[in-house]
Amino acid sequence: MRTKITTRGQVSIPSSIRRELGLGPDTVVEWVREGEALRMIPIPADPIRALRGSGPKGAVRRLLEDRRHDGRRNG
Repeated sequence: MRTKITTRGQVSIPSSIRRELGLGPDTVVEWVREGEALRMIPIPADPIRALRGSGPKGAVRRLLEDRRHDGRRNG
């Protein structure tokens, strides 16, 4: 999917991605530069609650998957 940056520096996130990730009008995101690429990370309104009880099936699993992905890309 491609989108354009507006003259005001705004980017539209396709509706299918917003629905899939549960992004709404008040969602805060963090932009991380990775070489020539950008990663947008949604920040939960309550980060502690988002991690509570996540265990290996939640945030821990996603963190491990991200590390494996980064290792393959950088390795």
